[in-house]
Amino acid sequence: MTIQDLENQNLIIYKCISGSKAYGLDTPQSDTDYKGVFILPPEKYYTWNYVPQVADEKNDEVYYELGRFVELLSKNNPNLLEMLATDTDKILVKHPVMDMLTPDMFLSLKCKDTFAGYAMTQIRKARGLNKKIHNPMDKERKGLLQFCHVFRQQGTISLLQYLSEKKWVQEQCGLVKVPNMHNMYALFYDESDSLGFSGVVKRGSNSNMVALSSVPKDLEPVNYLHFNKDGYTRYCKDYKAYWDWVDKRNDARYENTISHGKNYDAKNMMHTFRLLAMAEEILATGKIIVHRPDREFLLGVRSGKYEYEDLIKMADERVERIHALAADNEKNQLPFEPDQEKILNTLFLIRNEIYRTHR
Repeated sequence: MTIQDLENQNLIIYKCISGSKAYGLDTPQSDTDYKGVFILPPEKYYTWNYVPQVADEKNDEVYYELGRFVELLSKNNPNLLEMLATDTDKILVKHPVMDMLTPDMFLSLKCKDTFAGYAMTQIRKARGLNKKIHNPMDKERKGLLQFCHVFRQQGTISLLQYLSEKKWVQEQCGLVKVPNMHNMYALFYDESDSLGFSGVVKRGSNSNMVALSSVPKDLEPVNYLHFNKDGYTRYCKDYKAYWDWVDKRNDARYENTISHGKNYDAKNMMHTFRLLAMAEEILATGKIIVHRPDREFLLGVRSGKYEYEDLIKMADERVERIHALAADNEKNQLPFEPDQEKILNTLFLIRNEIYRTHR
């Protein structure tokens, strides 16, 4: 089923402008996004051909089947609550039955987690992005040997430096685990390469662990080796995360992030503060304010007006206020969760009315 099918069969019962234009945060470059609600023809709804969502290729226009829409509202999904509370001048289509669904039916203390919780997830992403920008990783991946060290006097030196000074190769090394010492190994060397040592890294292997060898009992170790396994594991994880991010990042958005010199995704950070403000407003007033009264501040965030550290501090302060409001039952009158029975009864009445009149 496509959006064209919904329009041709007159199945759309709610449609509104969404995104930056609904928030009043659009710029001349902003696209127009749409969200809406549709019903399925009875023959699809009552069989296994249920379709919960229909969207265009870019997700600029998204429609939710009535049941899915109400289900997400009952979970206090921010996007769907905003959609239901959209200002009337941004609503393009509205079937009369949609008046039966109002924000107060759904708002609950769950908003603390859905609005503010999602915002905090975005802040963690912002911290991760900041770290990636400030700590780029070389494309050439480090090997396991770079995380191995051997003793020298009262300290250590890298295994690679040690081997270079000795004019030895790692393939002729043998390791035996030292009992009761974490990631510590006795290091042996076979200059004749006749003992069949496995090397520090097994020959031809991409293993993430050092190799052990069978070593004659009377052979004395030439040194002791420590493998920083935790450091190597952490490096491999960070390396993969960094280069996956490089491969998948939106280059235009990244260049914008770099251009304002603050090293955070400004658009993402703007919406993070929008969500935090909305969470605070919901808990304090029980109202969803979609068109933002704090437009100037939010656009300032988007333009890179504020330093990253200052924004993180402001976000943490807002989160503290949100938690305090959620815990203060006198200031907020929200239930712990929506009245599910009332919601289901309303959904039944809406469906019954629509299918009674829909042709």
